[in-house]
Amino acid sequence: MAEYKIKDLETLTGIKAHTIRIWEKRYGLISPDRTETLIRTYSDEELTMLLNIAMLNKHGVKISKIAQMKPEQISSKVWDLMGEQSVDSCTEKFILALLNLDEGLFKDTLQFLIDEKGLEATFKENLIPFLDRIGVMWMVGTINPAQEHFISNLIRQKIISSIDKLEVPIKSEHPIILFLPEHEWHEISLLFYHYSIRRKGLFTIYLGQSLPYDALLECLERFKPRALVTSWLTSVDQNYLKNFFKQLHKDTNQLPVYAGGYQINSNRSLITDFITEINSIEEMVELLDK
Repeated sequence: MAEYKIKDLETLTGIKAHTIRIWEKRYGLISPDRTETLIRTYSDEELTMLLNIAMLNKHGVKISKIAQMKPEQISSKVWDLMGEQSVDSCTEKFILALLNLDEGLFKDTLQFLIDEKGLEATFKENLIPFLDRIGVMWMVGTINPAQEHFISNLIRQKIISSIDKLEVPIKSEHPIILFLPEHEWHEISLLFYHYSIRRKGLFTIYLGQSLPYDALLECLERFKPRALVTSWLTSVDQNYLKNFFKQLHKDTNQLPVYAGGYQINSNRSLITDFITEINSIEEMVELLDK
């Protein structure tokens, strides 16, 4: 069972810590344990309860009324809402699917969003913030790695399925090559870059996860790409990151490299001479198209 601090709850639910404390004190909606140093800690059950409360509140049920309900009444009311799809409740449904490893709930919620606004808008407006949340929780150890892998694989499957539905572009002389550097396995962003570029009709070669550097250079020599696209999330030594892109810049005769991900964003000052940071997928695709 995971143990959450109040800041964890704020990250996962989007409810301010101050509001959570008021709900505890005024209404007794959740009852945290306390450490020897009096720091509040919360269980999976209390996180789920808070998500249920947030969902009811978003649907117009006042906190004072929720406080009068028994836990089974809250669960029953939320269960009724599960059958109703609305953009406002999707974040809570994603988190509940994560906690309970509920594939059906996650897939139904994701498909609803895609039907409403398309895959690209869903990825940017819903999935990236959601992945940021669970990424933080995974790093601090309050989310089980199995839960993170479960959700990541469902998202990965959806993007791959969407790529598979696109027409294979006409083969061009200078493709765009997508890859992840060695020891980098977080593929979701790269897959989405691939989807967005392919959707534009541009010819790509997708080399995937943890590609050895020598193998990358051999591929570049053979296919003469117009640009490289990559992503970097895994924490590494700053000098390693800088030296990787500096060497790549040299070995490819300054071939354009588009790079995104948390490590790129955090260390942009070290590598700005060697890459173009991906701040906007639309802008990246437009530049590649030119």
